[in-house]
Amino acid sequence: MTVEPRVLSGRYRIDEPIGRGGMASVYRGFDLTLGRQVAIKILDRDLASDNTFRTRFRLEAQAASRMAHPTIVRVYDAGEDSETQPDGTVRPVPFIVMELVHGRLLKEIIAEGPVPVPEAIRYVDGILEALEYSHRAGVVHRDIKPGNVMVTDVGQIKVMDFGIARAVSDSSSTVAETTAIIGTAAYFSPEQAKGDPVDSRADLYSAGVVLYELLAGRAPFRGESPVAVAYQHVSEAPLPPSEIRESVPRALDAVTLRALAKDPFQRYQDAASFRDALDATVHGKGPSKRQVGALTNDLYGPNPRQAAETARSLRQLSTDTTMRRTQAGPPVAWIWAAVAVLAVLLIAVLFWVLSIRPESTPPSTARIVPDVSGMTYERANTELSAVDLLAFRVDESNADVAIGNVIRTDPEADASVSPGQTVRVYVSTGQEVAAVPTLEGLSQDAAAQALTGVGLVLGTVTQRNDPGLAGGTVISADQTAGTELALGTAVNLVVASGLVTITDVTGYTIDAATRELQGLGLEVIPQEDPSCPADAPPTVASQSLAPGDQPIRSQITLNFCSGT
Repeated sequence: MTVEPRVLSGRYRIDEPIGRGGMASVYRGFDLTLGRQVAIKILDRDLASDNTFRTRFRLEAQAASRMAHPTIVRVYDAGEDSETQPDGTVRPVPFIVMELVHGRLLKEIIAEGPVPVPEAIRYVDGILEALEYSHRAGVVHRDIKPGNVMVTDVGQIKVMDFGIARAVSDSSSTVAETTAIIGTAAYFSPEQAKGDPVDSRADLYSAGVVLYELLAGRAPFRGESPVAVAYQHVSEAPLPPSEIRESVPRALDAVTLRALAKDPFQRYQDAASFRDALDATVHGKGPSKRQVGALTNDLYGPNPRQAAETARSLRQLSTDTTMRRTQAGPPVAWIWAAVAVLAVLLIAVLFWVLSIRPESTPPSTARIVPDVSGMTYERANTELSAVDLLAFRVDESNADVAIGNVIRTDPEADASVSPGQTVRVYVSTGQEVAAVPTLEGLSQDAAAQALTGVGLVLGTVTQRNDPGLAGGTVISADQTAGTELALGTAVNLVVASGLVTITDVTGYTIDAATRELQGLGLEVIPQEDPSCPADAPPTVASQSLAPGDQPIRSQITLNFCSGT
């Protein structure tokens, strides 16, 4: 009896399994609508039963589907099917449809043995190229590891599973639960291990771990449990890769150690900088062993591992009752003589301090400035008047003291002054704030000028494809217009890139391809090709613009066969 293959959402046929991970199973599949082979990832039951995860997963998959780059496995679609259990209950089946890549996981290549240094650099450069693109698109991967990197049959790097790690971490209640779902903690950044917020620099740390493993043949940190490994990511310094594998150039030691800095601000700040540093090692002069040691000390402190070993040794000695003294102590008479000398010195010092102690009572003509900090100005004025002092008000901005209350005085509290002397009383006017101007629809330069004009500054600028807006036009800001912010606060913008991402519509019907491309604001021109036999219905044989980012409102010609 032949079993009918399962079809998800009436469109995606599931064929044989081709992979299995900690979160999902991957199958070879076929898109019945567009007539092309795909890879289908079906999420595990435990994740599928989490409503929060399913919502986050759908949003992240949509974000990942907007990325089109040769080093990133394309996400074509994401959806949710259902499955009826033997007991009659229905459970959701979330899935994503991806580009089918022919090749091997980088994890399998590493498992086969040492990787030549030039190949290691090429693999990591491909990963960083994908991260450079995704970070510009505002997408942080969060789970860079060899198991998420494919090497195609022609040696091309393909990074996959963008957004899934965030969907898991945002819907998991604990760090331990997240770790269990995602898998190994060997590639976690310190901020991920501590459960702190992460940004694109966490991906660069993970890429640094992959570089280390490719160079040294093993991960920088190993332990009996994920918690033990996570602790090392937070607190221990890695050995330079050349100390494990002598053939590794010291120039790569410096690059790897910089990528593995505990403090995100000491790492490479973007993927492009990391790539430039890798490229420089190919022809550049490597640092000396002393320079590598200095860099390790700068990034991780003075040999934290040695300090930990010393502490363990001291604890062992302090609790080891079998240790016996092998050297005689100083004579008892010397000890008592030293005690006597110290006692005499202490008595002499005490007598000297008491003899030079200043008068505790000020002269009768002096006045002591009372402590009026935190009081209202009116009450402070009253307190000063009571001791024959004059108050002079000075207004000053202060974010920590309530408006109208005293920040400090000059002379300061407890100072001895003459009667009738003027005391400057500094009163808080609160924190200086500025209202966020309307930025949407402005050019990036105009938005920067508007922010500067009110005392705010331009923060990070993220580019996003938008078919309806000219390049450099502000799409949104992370602060709503009219919101009052402290002066000098940075406002981050999302601006239009002036591009749209075109997919490969070869094999689509002319009508389907036209709808999709016109939805991106492109001018579509169908063109007959009588040199090849016609299809029914007509399908796209070739397109004039290559898949990927293209200028908005571009003209694209779709060629279709019309011959007999």
